[in-house]
Amino acid sequence: MAEKEATREKKIETARRRLLGLRPVSVVSWRDAVATIGPIVLLTALAVGAALYFVRPAPPSSLTIAGGPEGSNFRNIAEQYQKILARNDVELKILPSLGSADSLDKLVDGEVDLAFVQSGVTRETGTDELVSLGTMFRQPVSIFYRSDKAFERLSQMDGMRIAIGRQGSGTRFLALALLKGNGLEPGVGKTQFLDLEGEAAREALRAGQVDAIFLSGDSAAIKTVRSLLREPGVRLFDFSAQGEAYERRFRYLNRLELPPGAFDLGTNLPDHRITMMAPTVELLANRDLHPALSDLLVEAAQEIHSRSSLMQNPREFPHPIEHDYPMSDDAARYYKSGKSYAYRFLPFWLASLVNRALVIIFPLLVILIPGMRFAPAIYAWRVNRRLYKRYGEMMALERAAQEPLTPEQRAALVQRLDEIEKSVINVKMPGAFADQSYIMRRHIKFVRDSLAGGTPRKDDDVELLR
Repeated sequence: MAEKEATREKKIETARRRLLGLRPVSVVSWRDAVATIGPIVLLTALAVGAALYFVRPAPPSSLTIAGGPEGSNFRNIAEQYQKILARNDVELKILPSLGSADSLDKLVDGEVDLAFVQSGVTRETGTDELVSLGTMFRQPVSIFYRSDKAFERLSQMDGMRIAIGRQGSGTRFLALALLKGNGLEPGVGKTQFLDLEGEAAREALRAGQVDAIFLSGDSAAIKTVRSLLREPGVRLFDFSAQGEAYERRFRYLNRLELPPGAFDLGTNLPDHRITMMAPTVELLANRDLHPALSDLLVEAAQEIHSRSSLMQNPREFPHPIEHDYPMSDDAARYYKSGKSYAYRFLPFWLASLVNRALVIIFPLLVILIPGMRFAPAIYAWRVNRRLYKRYGEMMALERAAQEPLTPEQRAALVQRLDEIEKSVINVKMPGAFADQSYIMRRHIKFVRDSLAGGTPRKDDDVELLR
């Protein structure tokens, strides 16, 4: 019954207002509300839009890497990366390549996302968008040859049949560079250069079909090196005599000394200290590699390459030293500070989602929430501003009334005050702020009494101070 009575009273009130030509007073000034909240919402939307523009989408679930020839050290290492990335549900596809130079070509041509590339192997064009994820390991070059006496210089191989590796391999690139430094070049002199590498080169040396072979990480496994050291009549070239000169001439090479018995303690292979030259190997990627995957790859590199081995000390690799390619900003950040907070405690896919969500939430926290906090005060100021600007006119009228005035001048001031009161009555004010309008009309009465030459009563002063 109470609900029906309330509905009936509401209908009667609406009908009464219609008869009187009155409209209900709005509780909210929508124009001021939109003018207050609109800029805040717009600024927040722009900030979120900018964040979405710069934030990376979800990382892809698969990558492709150029892993070198089958059976090579590069291939074995790529398979270790494959297993580690699989823990985070990222598939790493391994694409065979002829070696470092071919891997670099595949990376530039977009056939792969990652590539192990031997330092010193470069291209004239197409590498501007490539970055390094770090130097991963050292890969010595092993030069085996048949001779009755040990060679001290590579120039002593003049006129021999030399297997320098296939086109596209890092082995071939390095072999040609070292031999050219000793005056041995294809098409010049009697030296023959053969496109053999790895197991094929080893068998050719055993069979006497070649006199010397070059082997490096992308063309041979450690077992190949060990077996050749046991081969009668085959020697491993020792760079001891000119190692420092090679290091200065070829900045991407470093000397590596192997003590006796390094390859086999039981048979003492080698039987004397040998100096080898070793370029390093970098993991290269395109500049647009997703930051989350960059972190994942550097983390895998630390797990794989930080262990000590025959060729390196513990924790010597990986490191962010630049060689032929600029260091990735994401990789450099990881080497300096490690994983981001989310990736330390959350699964990879969830951490990636959280990081992207934070980029969107940040503008909301910085702009929207503080803006909404001050919105009521701004809204009230906008509404009351319609009345506040009349106070300046009233004060000007009061100052004018202090001067000597003729009756006509005083009447003009009173008329102007009447116009101000009329404008105040006609101002559209939300119901919540209607009291300000009535307070101002009391102030207008106070000024009118002053203009009329009367003195406001004491109780009027008290009323105005309330």
